[in-house]
Amino acid sequence: MNGAGRRPARARRFAISQEWLLALAIVALLVVVGLVNPRFVATRNLQTILLGNAYVAVAAIGMSMVIVSGNIDISVGSLIGVLATVSGTLAVAGWPVVLAWLVPVVLGAAVMAAQGALVAFLGIPSIVVTLGMLSILKGGLISATGGVWISNLPDGYHLAQWSLFGVVPVPVAVMVVLTAAAAWWMRNTGAGRSLYALGGNAEAARLCGIGRARTVMMVFAIHGTFAGLAAVLFATQLSVIQSTVPPNLELTVITAAVVGGVSILGGTGTVVGSTLAAVLIAAIGSSLIFISISPFWLRAVQGALILATVLADMWRRRRRGLIR
Repeated sequence: MNGAGRRPARARRFAISQEWLLALAIVALLVVVGLVNPRFVATRNLQTILLGNAYVAVAAIGMSMVIVSGNIDISVGSLIGVLATVSGTLAVAGWPVVLAWLVPVVLGAAVMAAQGALVAFLGIPSIVVTLGMLSILKGGLISATGGVWISNLPDGYHLAQWSLFGVVPVPVAVMVVLTAAAAWWMRNTGAGRSLYALGGNAEAARLCGIGRARTVMMVFAIHGTFAGLAAVLFATQLSVIQSTVPPNLELTVITAAVVGGVSILGGTGTVVGSTLAAVLIAAIGSSLIFISISPFWLRAVQGALILATVLADMWRRRRRGLIR
C-alpha cells in the first residue's frame, strides 16, 4: 500500500481509537451535564476534577504498564495510603521536605520490585502476590497508626498546591508530563516494547531473547515509582493526611487502565488512554452530584465500564482470531 493509501487507514484507526472515544466522551459529558447544571462546567469545579484526581492518573500509568505485561496489581491503593502516611510522618518529624517527597518514591519502587521478584522467580500469579500485599499493607497501616490524622505539616511541603509560573497546577503538569514520557518510552524503546511482547505472547518473547524475570521486575519497580509519585501528590493536596487507605482506590486505578484501552489479557493498550479514562471517571463522579444522583452509583458505573471494555476487547480479539 502506498503512502496515500496508508493515510486514510491511519485516519480510520485514529477515529475509532480508545483515546479518541474517551476524549469525545469527556466532551459529551461536559456539554450534557453543563446544560443541566451550568455549575458543573465552572472553572472551579473543573479544576477540582483535575487537581483532586491527577494522582489517580499517575498511578494508572504504572498500572497500565503492569497489565500490558500480562500481570495485575491490586495492592496499589494500600501502597499509596502507606506511602502518603510515610511522607507526612517524615515531614512532621523534621526531615527535609525534599526527602519527605523522595523516600516514598524509592520505597514504592522497592516494595513493588519485591512483589515483582515473587512473581518472576517463584512463579506465583501476580493477583495472589498483590492480594497478599494488599492485606499486609492495609492491616499494618491501621495497626501502626490507628488511622490518626497527620497535621502541622511544614511550610513548603504541599507540592500539589503549587503552580508552575503561577498558571499550571503542579499535579496537572506532573500528570501530563509523565503520561507523555511513559507513552514515548513504551512506543520507542526496546524495554518499553518488551512489555507488549511479554504480555502478547510470553513464549514468543522468550524466543526473541526477552528475559521474563528481568522484564517483570522492571515493570513492577516502575509501577512502584509511579505509585510513590501518586502518593506524594495525594499527601500534599490537603493540609492534613489521614493514615488510612483511600477507599476503593485500587478499583479506580485498575478501572482507569482497563477503560483506557489496556487489555486485561495483556499485550495492548496505551497510558494516554488510562489518563483520559481517569479524568472521565472523575468527571462522572462529579457529574452525579450536580444532577442530584447518589455518588455511590459511581461504583456501579465503574463496574459497568470494566465489563463493557473487557467484552469489547474480547470481541475484537475473536474477530482477529487471537482467541476462540
